[in-house]
Order: sequence, then structure tokens, then C-alpha cells
Amino acid sequence: MDSLALTGAQKTRLRGLGQTLADSAFLGRDGLTPAFLAELNRLLAARELVKLRFTGGQDRRERADLCDQIVAAAPCHCAGAVGHTALFWRPGPEGSNLLSE
Repeated sequence: MDSLALTGAQKTRLRGLGQTLADSAFLGRDGLTPAFLAELNRLLAARELVKLRFTGGQDRRERADLCDQIVAAAPCHCAGAVGHTALFWRPGPEGSNLLSE
């Protein structure tokens, strides 16, 4: 992903939008498979903001590591992670519709 990081206000806005989202992607015991990453990339291209649920019984440290791996592999930004859910954001080719001021 580009070196431009999200500001605190932008993360807050995305987390607020994410509260009303249904879980779009599920990451189980198989971990980051090519099929999972392809589906995540498809969802990010279509929606910009994707709510992911960890369903494989991962502990807190494993979930944090998986979030870092997803950010590197997908390329996207993690807007926040709480418990067994995480929000990932990637702007569209023309910029973000969600963060336009």
C-alpha cells in the first residue's frame, strides 16, 4: 500500500461506518489462502470497506499478526480491530467515496 497512512479522524469515520456493516469475509483455520485473498481483493474493489470476522479460534496475538499479513498481501489499511472482527479499507481508483470531505 502507499506510504500515506490514515489519520485518527479518518480511522474513526471508517470504524463508525463499519459498525453498521455485516461481516463480509470470514477467516478460519486455513489462514490466508490465495482464495481468501482473491475474495478480499474483490470485496475491497467493490466496497472499499470490508468487515472481517476471525472464525478459526485464533488468539489475540495471532489475529494481530494476521491483520498485518493481510495489510501487506491485499494491499489495504486496517482501520481497526476489536475482538474477533477487523475492518480493512482500500480507496477506489478514483479515490475514496467514504472519506470525501
